[in-house]
Amino acid sequence: MSETREYITQVQDNGTVQISEEVVATIVLNALTEVEGYAGLSTKPGSDIAELIGKKYWGKGIKVTITEHNELYIDCNICIFYGSSVMAVAKSIQENVASALESSTGVQVLGVNVNVCGIIRK
Repeated sequence: MSETREYITQVQDNGTVQISEEVVATIVLNALTEVEGYAGLSTKPGSDIAELIGKKYWGKGIKVTITEHNELYIDCNICIFYGSSVMAVAKSIQENVASALESSTGVQVLGVNVNVCGIIRK
């Protein structure tokens, strides 16, 4: 994969637009909450420390990779509700996240990797 950047940069006729990783992660989070069967993000130990050094979503279940060509790879570590179809929820998340990002940012999403890390009872 290409070298990563912290911003998506789009050159316009009268200037430049930069979209941060945090904005992308927020769009991803909103898209996740719209999927039936999604219960929440799976967090890693140390995510609070990472937030203190400026990596808001590191360890909190969302990883955003922006390539040098302004393309996105998204990794989501999630939990689903017990009784939900793992494959159906994962596929819906992939479609919803890619659609939300492409319509909001105008950037091509090359991949949405969904890692189901747990099951939660309602």
